[in-house]
Amino acid sequence: MAEAPTVPPSRDARIITLIGTGHFLSHFYMLCLPPLFLTWRDEFGVSYAELGLAVALMSAVTAALQTPVGFLVDRHGARPFLVGGVLLMGLSIAGMAAAPGYWAILLLAVLSGVGNSVIHPADYAILGASIDKARIGRAFALHTFTGNLGFAFGPPVVAALLLVMDWRAALAILGLLGVPVALAILWQSRILQDQARPRKTEAAMSGRELLLSRPILLFFGFFLLSAMAGTAIQAFVITVLGKLWGTPVAVASLALTGYMAGATGGVLVGGWFADRYRSHLTFIVVLTVAAAALLLALGLVPMPEVLLPVVAGLAGLALGASRTPRDVMLKEAVPPGQMGKVFGFVSSGLPLGGAITPVPFGWLIDLGLAWMVLPAAAALLLASLLCMGSAQGAARQARARAVPAE
Repeated sequence: MAEAPTVPPSRDARIITLIGTGHFLSHFYMLCLPPLFLTWRDEFGVSYAELGLAVALMSAVTAALQTPVGFLVDRHGARPFLVGGVLLMGLSIAGMAAAPGYWAILLLAVLSGVGNSVIHPADYAILGASIDKARIGRAFALHTFTGNLGFAFGPPVVAALLLVMDWRAALAILGLLGVPVALAILWQSRILQDQARPRKTEAAMSGRELLLSRPILLFFGFFLLSAMAGTAIQAFVITVLGKLWGTPVAVASLALTGYMAGATGGVLVGGWFADRYRSHLTFIVVLTVAAAALLLALGLVPMPEVLLPVVAGLAGLALGASRTPRDVMLKEAVPPGQMGKVFGFVSSGLPLGGAITPVPFGWLIDLGLAWMVLPAAAALLLASLLCMGSAQGAARQARARAVPAE
């Protein structure tokens, strides 16, 4: 069982609200552009490939800069970077409202990606240093949950605004939401703690050596492989169910919705477990194996259409619940004062996994091998467990070597 909290829950709630709101906006802004593609195609006379480039640039810049920003967060403190990152994200989106051409949209997408790159390293550094250890699992869970809500709300909110105003007014309003959020973080920054600086005796390796150490690389592999599996499910489950079982699009879409809802709700379950119990690796293994088995059932076993959303929802629930114990295990493996760079580096495996998966899995479908997609996703999940188990063992060995003999 975990230790009892020593800090009032109201203080932790304020911290999680501040950090979670910024995280919500970062994910919201990532998906507020696609609903504008039809309008932009007509207004700017560009192709869909060029339109997709805006989202691709934002994601690529975010992924590429997370690790360097993490080094800066560890060296100079997370709070100023977080305030600046939220401001830059919001003002870049608002600036698109005045874009004279599509080239300006691309430039501002890059700037928004620069601001977005701050979020993960700064958020985890602050949460790790500020939240009572007895609630860190629930804090990490709510952080992930708010990001998922940002993804979910982005497209429908933009679509709703486009019904009552033009796209420029909509982007101006949405982008300027970042200003009060940044000001609130700045105003309440006294409750946001920076990491303790490591003593010289604790700084056994450089930042580069730490990121290339076996435990951290294995954690990166776990994040990468699990993201590849999740992307394959989200991108192709509708197509695969249709090709394998003749599932109508409406039913297959409901299965995807069930998976996404389960994954989002499961995060909160995992946060509760991570704070209450210490057997994190066992929990991750059991749930990941269960999710892999459910995916195999979807891809290999004919079943009534009414069961498809239920099975997909349970698979999502299992995977979602495994995420927070994963994050807590990574936190416990990070040396003092290194949270920014480690979480920035490891979490970059998530967008990387999302980037490299669609083409090869789409290729399988093009070759008439749709039956392989869900089993391959299940295999990626099982492979990720090898990384996770090895990462924990390597982290324990590293901590043991770091403790001086008495």
